[in-house]
Amino acid sequence: MKAQPGNTRRVLMPTILGAALALAACAGQPTRDETQARVDAAQATLHNFVRDPDMSWFREHVGHAKAVLISPEIVQAGFIVGGSGGSAVLIARKGEAWAGPAFYRIAAGSIGLQAGAQASEMVALIMTEKGLNSLLSTTFKLGADVSVAAGPVGAGTGAPLNADMVVYTRSKGLYGGLNLDGTVISVDDGRNHAYYGAGATPVDILVTRSVTNPHGQTLARVASSAVNGDAGDQ
Repeated sequence: MKAQPGNTRRVLMPTILGAALALAACAGQPTRDETQARVDAAQATLHNFVRDPDMSWFREHVGHAKAVLISPEIVQAGFIVGGSGGSAVLIARKGEAWAGPAFYRIAAGSIGLQAGAQASEMVALIMTEKGLNSLLSTTFKLGADVSVAAGPVGAGTGAPLNADMVVYTRSKGLYGGLNLDGTVISVDDGRNHAYYGAGATPVDILVTRSVTNPHGQTLARVASSAVNGDAGDQ
């Protein structure tokens, strides 16, 4: 019996997502030094976005965001059937102060023509309490649990966006090119524990702020510089 396209997609998608989750977690038990390297990479990514002259909408609205989610590398691989995966860090704003980072995994399944492998970086503004609360849960799906919009790029992008998350992706200097609809974001307990100690959760890190790591404060300073209109070197 010949499989119908829709049935094939339903059968393949859980397998693809499983492979992507494995890709995101393939580094094994993280160390504090390796986790700090992720923070440093996220800081560089955020700094580059803030300094980009095409990111005027981003700079104008980061001060209104509840949080910023940064992934320095999302790896997309496969041919015909593929997936993408990576890690991300989240900093959240309370008043004028930023807290974090908290650590997450990103996994997405996709079906399409994907020759070779591609790596992208991502920065997302979390614009609503719903979006932030979703990130405080164990796992959620973009486009299903929260609404997502692509971030405006370039001049003349002053129109407001009504979405829980405004997402920018960039590969080889070009924006777009990575569809994150259906992406699953889950808490990375291993890296949270490595960075803050056993039992640390995103709520502890971002809401009650009962755990801190002074080495994460440079990332918060980059976000503050964007809010204050300072895109200079950190």
